[in-house]
Formats: sequence, C-alpha cells, structure tokens
Amino acid sequence: MAKWKGKSRGSVLGMRIYIFILKTFGLYASYFVLLFVALYFVFFAFNSTKSVYFLFRKHLGYSTLKAVLNVYKSYFTFGRIQLDRVAIASGLKHKYTFEFDGIQHIQNLLKQNKGGILLTAHIGNFNLAKHFFDKKHDHTIVNLVITDLEHEEIKNYLESVTGKSAIKLIVLKEDFSHIFEMNNALQNNELLVFAADRYTEHAKTYTQDFMGKPVKFPQGPFKLAARNKIPVLFVHIMREQNFHYHFYARPYNPEKNEAKNLLKAYLENLEMMLKKYPHQWYNYYDYWNDFS
Repeated sequence: MAKWKGKSRGSVLGMRIYIFILKTFGLYASYFVLLFVALYFVFFAFNSTKSVYFLFRKHLGYSTLKAVLNVYKSYFTFGRIQLDRVAIASGLKHKYTFEFDGIQHIQNLLKQNKGGILLTAHIGNFNLAKHFFDKKHDHTIVNLVITDLEHEEIKNYLESVTGKSAIKLIVLKEDFSHIFEMNNALQNNELLVFAADRYTEHAKTYTQDFMGKPVKFPQGPFKLAARNKIPVLFVHIMREQNFHYHFYARPYNPEKNEAKNLLKAYLENLEMMLKKYPHQWYNYYDYWNDFS
C-alpha cells in the first residue's frame, strides 16, 4: 500500500462555500453544484482519479468505459455524503431515514461488560454514528480512535457549524498516552471504533490479501481485541437511495481469539460491503500499489 499521510482532502474555504449554498439555497442546489465539483476532481486530482479508476477496472473488474464513468460517480457520492453530514446536523435530519440493521448485537455486546471494539473502514458515512447512538443508546459512550494528522481547521469549522459530536475522540499519539485512554474506556464498558483499513507510518502491520492483492493493515486493533478477548462488531453506515442511511452491525464470533483470523474476517466483511457500495470507498491514493 502506498503511504497514507493521514490527512483528508479539502479546505475551510470549500467547506464555507458548501455550507453557504446549503443554508441559502437548500440541499438540492448543493447537489447541483456538486455535479461540477466532482467533474473538476476527475481532471485535476490526477493521482486520486487514477487510484479510483484502478479500483473499478482492476479490482472490481469493470470495463474501461464503465470504470471511467464510475470514477465520476465515486467523487459525486463522496461529496454528497459530506453534504448530508452537514445537512443532518444543521436541522435537515427530517429529510432522511435511518435503518438499524443488527443494532441488537451492540446491546448483546454491552451486556458482557467488557467494553467493545467496532471495526469499520473509510467507507460510507460513519460520521453519522451519533445519530444512530444518541436515541438508541443514550448510556453508551462511543470513542472514535483517530490519527492526529487530520486538518484541524476543517474539523473546528465543522464543529462551529454543526456542534460537537456526542462521540468522543481518542487521538493516537507518539507518547502512547492513547493506550491508557483506550483501557479506561473499555473498563467503563465503552465502545472503541477503529477504521482499520489504513495504517500510518511506523505502525506495525500485517499483510493480508484483499481484493486480489496483498495489502498492509495495522496490527493494533486486531491484537487489542484478540489478546484481551474483547467483543468485536463489524459496523458500517452506508448511504442508499432516497436519502436513506443503512446502519450495519455484524458480530465476530471466533472459535479462537487470534489477531490474524480477526483481520481475515474483517476483510471478508469489508470486501462484501465494498462490492455492494463501490462508490462509497474513500481511499483516494494508490492503495494496492497498482502504479507506484
């Protein structure tokens, strides 16, 4: 896997423009503007465009023309999901519907009183998780484990517009102080969420086949769960037609608690989701080292 730099694409100016359009002209006008923004990225974000093209052409087996067309659709879907996030948090939640598929698995997990690990990926819209947990699990504290390399300006600006999320953040730090935060969360029967499909520089990794080629994945989430026998769920929040979001939670029930077996099961679940929602995959770099 080519090195991921831990940062999201975008700028505060871009966010301000979209939020202005959203609040002034409404959601549909924002989607209309997005048609042109997505086209811009197809031509002027060359490396990410090439990466998405290889996803469709090489790893999903699309024809050349179909792969090209789906690159554009992928950019548009990414932008639409980011707009949804702002719209829902800004008072337009009534325009959307939410489906809870497997929410009982979270209830069963919490009954074990060991805390829990939710494994997701850079797919779908997990930023909407607070809207699934706020009403269904008011007592549950969800901790999203992230790198400290995201653009602080964008995060701070979004929070000023949409308000702070009920989900807590645990930032991975060089002094390993995050380990104590994670242990405290688990002892308090809280949930840790990891997007485990990327690794950062200096992280220990496993290599496992995924979508036809070997890829490196961070060891941390898988070792943490296996060594401490922490209950695990695979979770995703995916956008569907007609402003509908689908929350998936699937349990991992191993015969043996081994980190590599957990990684393999995680990737099987992720591959299934990627094939079902191919435009909601957001690793816009040479993920499989197809051309680097």
